[in-house]
Amino acid sequence: MSEEILINVTPQETRVAVTGSGVVQELLIERAASRGLVGNIYMGRVARVLPGMQSAFIEIGLERAAFLHVADIWEYREASKPIEKILAEGQPVLVQVLKDPIGTKGARLSTQISIAGRLLVYLPHDPHIGISQKIEDENGRQLLRERLKELLPPEEQGGFIVRTLAETASEAELRADLDYLRHLWQVIKERSLGAAPPQLLYQDLSLAQRVLRDMVNVDTARVLVDSRENFQKLHAFAENYMPQVRGKLAHYTGERPLFDLYNVETEIEKALSRRVDLKSGGYLIIDQTEAMTTIDVNTGGFVGSRNFDDTIFKTNLEAAQAIARQLRLRNLGGIIIVDFIDMASQEHRGAVLEEFKRALARDRTRMTVNGFTALGLVEMTRKRTRESLAHVLCEPCPTCAGRGEVKTAHTVCYEILREILREARAFNAREYRVLASQAVIDLFQEEESASVAMLSDFIGKPISMQVESSYGQEQFDIVLM
Repeated sequence: MSEEILINVTPQETRVAVTGSGVVQELLIERAASRGLVGNIYMGRVARVLPGMQSAFIEIGLERAAFLHVADIWEYREASKPIEKILAEGQPVLVQVLKDPIGTKGARLSTQISIAGRLLVYLPHDPHIGISQKIEDENGRQLLRERLKELLPPEEQGGFIVRTLAETASEAELRADLDYLRHLWQVIKERSLGAAPPQLLYQDLSLAQRVLRDMVNVDTARVLVDSRENFQKLHAFAENYMPQVRGKLAHYTGERPLFDLYNVETEIEKALSRRVDLKSGGYLIIDQTEAMTTIDVNTGGFVGSRNFDDTIFKTNLEAAQAIARQLRLRNLGGIIIVDFIDMASQEHRGAVLEEFKRALARDRTRMTVNGFTALGLVEMTRKRTRESLAHVLCEPCPTCAGRGEVKTAHTVCYEILREILREARAFNAREYRVLASQAVIDLFQEEESASVAMLSDFIGKPISMQVESSYGQEQFDIVLM
């Protein structure tokens, strides 16, 4: 499928949309004030070692200490020593960020450094040569391994992972990538020698540069950039490191904003919605929680043309394609549970699962998909390295605090009445004044006026009402006069 990559740049943020078959397939956003940390290399300091958890907290200069598990320590992989034998409090340690801080969790670290190029990933500590799992042909894998070994000097200490794009690369391109990565590692090592922790030694490329390095391939028709300055920077970057990409770069100069022209802004709004409508009339409900993401498939208004089983099957097939696209668009990660509509036919179940796996094959992120469980659910995981689109663009609602619903006006009224009774038993005030939202005060003055009068008689003190227009429905205060 031919695709176009759109890069919208402002001083505050860079947004990238990958379009294919006329629709947006993937969205990436990076803000200047909060660039992602994945790939960054730091000289950190061990803040605390936790033998019981076989992990340590490392200070790398962020608001929260980062997390390092023993399995991500290179020395452990070589000698299987417990973490307390490897690290000590106050010790400097060279680390790389594997995962950005997400929610309340700090960044995840590793001491096994890997530096990505366009064709290769350099592993300075690991003499192993690996091949991308996406290259499935065994003969092709062996050929790539042999080609790389021929380019390496006998004294080479590190190892490499050969990326998918290397399949069609020339020997000169492989050598250039190899030399660039080894030179970069030499620079990082020199910086680390006199570095006082915590200190950033290497920052990964900007989003636009990473897109050129990792996402442009033979299926990419062109890369449109709407900023002249950034187009020139990307052109120079491509000139030095990936000349074959240069011809696909184009500067967009149209009057209409680039993302409006390709309908990307509308897609971003849709990607923040809980409901996703399908062309057939069915729809998805996507709920993202701390522990997992659940996706529910519904037939909605789709009644089909033959029978009920056929309707369900067609809705599930369409949903399989839509879910795969939504996972990329929203960058949903971690545990994902998909509740397709129940299918009686085993053949239909198998066909839907195959369609789902085929749709997911386009995803650049590592994932695992299990078959249908006894309850008819599909369980899967998708690697989470950065915040989802919703977490980047949104924050919890101040009214409902992220619950997605608020207490009814009646519930709040009864809470207020109970609170006044508590206050009356604890304090001897002349009057009790209720400050609350318009809806709650209206209820007190109409349906619940008798309840207020009864309570006023019971405590022997007047109760007055005052509307606070800035209050949400759940907010209230009781002022003792």
